[in-house]
Amino acid sequence: MKIATWNVNSIRTRIEHVTNWLQTNQIDILCLQETKVTDKDFPLEPFTNLGYNCYISGQKSYNGVAIFSRSPMSQISSGFSPLLGPETVGSFDEQKRLIAGVIDDICIISVYVPNGSEVGSEKYEYKLHWLKLLQEYLKIALDNSPNLCICGDFNIVPDDRDIHNPKAAANSVGLSVAERLALTEIIELGLSDPFRKFTSEGGHYSWWDYRAAAFPRNNGWRIDHHYLSPPLYEKAKNCTIDIAPRKLIKPSDHTPVIVEI
Repeated sequence: MKIATWNVNSIRTRIEHVTNWLQTNQIDILCLQETKVTDKDFPLEPFTNLGYNCYISGQKSYNGVAIFSRSPMSQISSGFSPLLGPETVGSFDEQKRLIAGVIDDICIISVYVPNGSEVGSEKYEYKLHWLKLLQEYLKIALDNSPNLCICGDFNIVPDDRDIHNPKAAANSVGLSVAERLALTEIIELGLSDPFRKFTSEGGHYSWWDYRAAAFPRNNGWRIDHHYLSPPLYEKAKNCTIDIAPRKLIKPSDHTPVIVEI
């Protein structure tokens, strides 16, 4: 089974990129982020024509997550509330940032973690609160399913190997101590990063700024991740970053990351 994650930065803008990529790659499950479209306006037909079952949770102009699956999924849910309850979640599900489903006894979760804007801002505090809710959500999800894959745009650099110039960006959102600690606490629930199972060196990124020729200079960040529970981590055969879509005209600033189990 091949599971890919891709922040497409608008599915309607990038629809040809995504459909062409799916036709040349044998992807069983594709998790999308930043689809930026309401459910009623989501361009489903090109993907159903390719044989995918589409599960979506979107909003206009911002955020939005989806899962495309070759085989039908069950137990589809959106947001934190199905596991944590609306009283705990409050207004945090208003932004469409999490969708989950089950296939072959594997729980698949697609997430778009808030960017955080800048350290100390209201959006930064929102991000930290969102990550705490994600931790609580995953505690329950892991109790419910020993086979779990959570993937998406985490907007956090795990360690200094995952950014081209860690010293220059040391005080930036995505690298702060609080964010990295929040991610560490999530991983310590019993998850592992399959990319690091197969690749130990730095210099491999999934996001490059549109400015300052960041992509041709490989001035990137690795912020798109898969995290697997122990049974799936043991079965992981490889995990790769496909930079080809980032070379296209008007690409997303992110590129797909694929894990094979």
